[in-house]
Amino acid sequence: GLSYTWIFNNNTLYVQEDSRRFVSQETGNLYIAKVEPSDVGSYTCVVTNSEAGQSVWGPPTPLTLRSDGVMGEYEPKIEVRFPETTYAAKGSSVRLECFALGK
Repeated sequence: GLSYTWIFNNNTLYVQEDSRRFVSQETGNLYIAKVEPSDVGSYTCVVTNSEAGQSVWGPPTPLTLRSDGVMGEYEPKIEVRFPETTYAAKGSSVRLECFALGK
C-alpha cells in the first residue's frame, strides 16, 4: 500500500483540517480550491510504501500567484475519471468524484 503526503514549506500539510485542499490517495494529486496568497510556497510530495517501510521524496514544486490574470496551460477544465459503467447494489452508497481545475 502506497500513501501520499504533501510537505508545504518544509512542514507536513494537514489537509484533513482544511476544506480547501484534498490529496487523492489513489493518484497522490493535491487539489487546492480558491488559491490564496497564503498558499504560495514550495510543495513536495512524499510517497510511502508501508509494506517496504520506505518513503521517497519528489522534487519541490513552487506555487506562485499570477497577477496578470493569464492562466495559459492551466485554463479551467473539469477532470472526470469515471468508469464507463458504475454498478451499485440497491440501498448502497456510491461516491463519484469530479474536480474543477484552473481559475
